[in-house]
Amino acid sequence: MAVVSRVLTIGGGFSGMAASIQMRKAGIAVDLVEVDANWRPEGAGITVSGPTLRALETIGVFAEFARRGHTADGVDLVTPAGHRIGEIPTPKAAGSDVPGGGGIMRPELGRILADATRAAGVHVRVGCTSTQITQYDDDVEVAFSDGTTGRYDLVVVADGVHSKTRALLFPEIKPPQYIGQVVWRAVLPRPADIVRPRMWLGGAVKAGVNPVSPSHMYMFVTEARPEKLQAERASWPQLVADLLAPFSDPVLVALRPHLFAPDAAIDYRPLANLLVPAPWNRGRVILIGDTVAATTPHLASGAGIGIESGIVLAEELARAATLQEAFDRFHARRWERCRMVIENSAQLCRIEMENGDKAEHARIMRESIVGLTQPI
Repeated sequence: MAVVSRVLTIGGGFSGMAASIQMRKAGIAVDLVEVDANWRPEGAGITVSGPTLRALETIGVFAEFARRGHTADGVDLVTPAGHRIGEIPTPKAAGSDVPGGGGIMRPELGRILADATRAAGVHVRVGCTSTQITQYDDDVEVAFSDGTTGRYDLVVVADGVHSKTRALLFPEIKPPQYIGQVVWRAVLPRPADIVRPRMWLGGAVKAGVNPVSPSHMYMFVTEARPEKLQAERASWPQLVADLLAPFSDPVLVALRPHLFAPDAAIDYRPLANLLVPAPWNRGRVILIGDTVAATTPHLASGAGIGIESGIVLAEELARAATLQEAFDRFHARRWERCRMVIENSAQLCRIEMENGDKAEHARIMRESIVGLTQPI
């Protein structure tokens, strides 16, 4: 029997949904509040690693991911002219036969998990969030933006990298800081020969594509920028096209005109990261996902480590004798893994911005990929 019987999850992102689904499997009653009335994840495509697919398999949604997205093994590496350099292998995640990686539209993954959340019996309220949290010895009282209140054994906070709850409970933690690199993303038609991720290497600007369906893929382009972009959205297609101008590979040349189509849905993100020192709980309130461990996308594991944390928290709540024991076991399983992803991703980012040592970049990638395949 689980150490708690009634839990509130604040935030309906990937990590909050994963925790809620798995807690329901443990027999815990779960309320979830999500401030976005449309409950709609933003963004274009998302690349996920094999270990993230393993986590989705644990939740029970991998088959739906495979049906609505794309899976593959390995990553092709080419020069700006399109000449093959080699590949990044994507070894199997321990304990699973899922492929080494995949891609899907971020809103599509959100819909898959939202459907699974409701199907699990989670009580979901959208357009609603917490306004006040008051802790007592045996429970937590929460006031909501719709005027209601509730009492819970535990509150799981998964309201994202700009969490207001974190600012209240961890006032000493500074907001995420821009690290000098941005990523552009666009949704484009998929050529028949793009069957798995492909990356063009050779300079400070890195480009890549990843299939997300039989007909489409998404492109990502990273560039170093000392300051955040101030340009109007209407200029974004030309900015991305200009970044791709030095790439002479006919594949990229043919894709550039598609950037100007409305359905390219170009997305711009300045990159930042965050790693809050453990423990991630204050009393009976615990923070997971981007709220305490947000990474840049260099290891395609940001969503993955958040989903994993939701799974691990539910597992420890189901088997611990006390809530503190569950917290201790959770932190023992999550801290080092999340730290590795965030700090190694930051190192990869630095090497790319400085056009640094390619061998060091490859070593960090290889060690990180192998580390992530280990059990969670």
